[in-house]
Amino acid sequence: MINALRRWARTHTEEGRYSPVGIAFHWVMAFLVLFQLGWGFYIGFMGVGGDKIAAYQVHSAVGLPILLLSIGRLGWRMLIPGPHNDADEQGWQTTVAHVIHYLFYLAFFGLPLSGWVMWSSVAEPGPLHLAGVLPWPQLPFDALGDATRWSILDVAEDVHLVLVWLLVVTVPLHVAAALKHHFWDRHDVLRGMLPEIPDAEDPREGHRHKPRAPRARPGSAGR
Repeated sequence: MINALRRWARTHTEEGRYSPVGIAFHWVMAFLVLFQLGWGFYIGFMGVGGDKIAAYQVHSAVGLPILLLSIGRLGWRMLIPGPHNDADEQGWQTTVAHVIHYLFYLAFFGLPLSGWVMWSSVAEPGPLHLAGVLPWPQLPFDALGDATRWSILDVAEDVHLVLVWLLVVTVPLHVAAALKHHFWDRHDVLRGMLPEIPDAEDPREGHRHKPRAPRARPGSAGR
């Protein structure tokens, strides 16, 4: 079955495209992460009370699916490598892109886990539900003393905040790099992560994008 999946995925990756499964993971997680960032900042401006607790429940209900999707996405990526596209030939830019992807995975795992720890460390915070439907267990902090639980909460809050700001910095960088590759360099990176659309020039001839040639450095002519 695994070999069959890889053969199917290669029909996409050999054309410089991600598989439909990889594309679905990317855009579903992108939507959920952007929602969580906006919703989290919205919660920060709310006053203490029942509405804020309900907002935290929504936040946790969306955060837990991100954890499961991160596990699934990492497993899929290990099973089905992504395509080799134009951006993989960009030297230091490619290295930076890989570092940002590792930071994304750090945040995708660290944020839900630290949120889970925060919720479980508060005395009787209420039940957790995956996507607001399926019950989710709390971590076994019941037997710990109040001082220990507050210490755990404090550390988890610090980790959560650092990872939030990590996403606030890296998400715009990721978007800007994708747009730069697409519109300036005319690379196939963004196109490979979008649902397949027939070529605008001639649908019968497939992809005919023409990457922009690198600009020559001053004084390099005639060497």
